[in-house]
Amino acid sequence: MQNRRKFLKNSLLTVTGAGLVSRSLPQSLVGNESAEQDTKFVYRTLGKTGIRLPVISMGTGNTDNPSLVRQALEKGVKLLATAEAYQNGNNEKMVGSVLKDKPRDSFVIMTNSTDINLLDTQTGVYNSGFDPKVYMQRVDNSLERLEVDYVDIFIQPFAATRESVFHEPARKAMENIKKMGKAKYLGIATHRLEHEAIRAAVDIGMYDVIMTAYNFRRQNKEELDDAIQYAAESGLGIIAMKTMAGAFWDREKTKPINSTAALKWVLQNKNVHTTVPDCSSYDHLNQDLAIMANLELTEEEKKDLEPPSGDVSSGLYCEQCSSCIRQCPEDIDIPTIMRSYMYAYGYRNLDLARKTLCSSGLRTLPCHDCDNCNVKCTMGFDIRSRILDIARLQDVPEDLIRHA
Repeated sequence: MQNRRKFLKNSLLTVTGAGLVSRSLPQSLVGNESAEQDTKFVYRTLGKTGIRLPVISMGTGNTDNPSLVRQALEKGVKLLATAEAYQNGNNEKMVGSVLKDKPRDSFVIMTNSTDINLLDTQTGVYNSGFDPKVYMQRVDNSLERLEVDYVDIFIQPFAATRESVFHEPARKAMENIKKMGKAKYLGIATHRLEHEAIRAAVDIGMYDVIMTAYNFRRQNKEELDDAIQYAAESGLGIIAMKTMAGAFWDREKTKPINSTAALKWVLQNKNVHTTVPDCSSYDHLNQDLAIMANLELTEEEKKDLEPPSGDVSSGLYCEQCSSCIRQCPEDIDIPTIMRSYMYAYGYRNLDLARKTLCSSGLRTLPCHDCDNCNVKCTMGFDIRSRILDIARLQDVPEDLIRHA
C-alpha cells in the first residue's frame, strides 16, 4: 500500500496537476496578460434583477491569480462567482483584493457560505445541526473576506428536492440575509434533480436567480429546459454552471472536450442569461470571451460534442440523476462521489474533490465486498471501480492536499 505522500505523487496529482482546469487550448498562467483582442460582447438581462451581463461571466474557484481576475474585469467581464468553500475562503480573499479599489457598481459578485457537513447531499436539506445564527456569521465572514458591505447575489447551494428549497430554517435565514442588506438578490444553486429545485424556487416566490448545472451531456434536456423556461418566464435570472461537462472524456486527459463548442451549446438556449465557466489562465479567459464573436455552433463543433468511440465514451460528467442510489444495496450516495471523481480527474481540483467526497458520508468501502456491482449507470460509468479509485482521497490529510 502506498504511503500518503507517494500516493499523491504517483497517482491523482500526476493526473490532475496543480488544481487547474484543463481546456482544449494550451494553458499559460503567465505571459499572456498584455494580450489584447477586439471582443464582441453579447449581453442578456438577468431576469427581474435587471442586471445586464455578458453571456460569459467568470467562475473563480480554480484560480488564485488576482491579475487574471483583474484582467477579466478590464476586458468587460462583470459577474464573478466565488464561494467560501473555494480554497477554504482564500478565493474570496483573492477576489476581494481585486475588487477593493473598484467602483461598487462596476462589478457583480456572487457567493455562498455554508457548511456542507450539515447537508444531506442526496436531498439538499439541512440537518438538525443547522443554526441560523452560525449561518449568518458565515455570511459576515464572506463579506469581510470580499471586503464589501453586501454581495449582489447570495446563493443557497446544493438545492435538489422541493423540500430543500422550502426548508423553513434555511428559507428564513436566506430571507434575513436580504432583509439585513447583506445581499441584493437571492438565488439557489442546483446540480441534482435540477428540474425539481428550479420549479420549487419559482413557486416559493422569494428567489431572483437560479444557478443550475447545464451542458450538452444532459440526458434529461427536455425536462430541464422546461423548468428553465418556467423560471425565466417567471422573471428569474438563469446562470449556467458545469458547462464543460467534466472537461475531458477520459481520466488520463488524452481526449479533451471542445470547451468552445460546449459553451456555445449552452448559449443556444436564450433562457440562459449568463455562464460561469471556471477560468484559471489567460488562455481560458481569451478563449471564453472570443466565443461571443459568433455563438453559432459549426458542424465540426457539433461533431466534437459527440462521444468518442471506445471505452472513454462515458466521460467524467455525472448528471446526478440519482437512479443509481436505489440500485445500491448499501444506499451509497453515488452521485456525490461521482462529482468528487470529476473534480479530481476533470477539474484538477483535489481539495474540492476531497471536500465533496467527505460530504457524501462515505466512511467505509462496501464496494470491496461486491464482486459484481449491480448498479447500472445511465451515463455508462463503471461505478465500483470509480468509487474504489476516488475513495483513496479519504486517507490523505486535507492539509497535505492543499500543500502538495
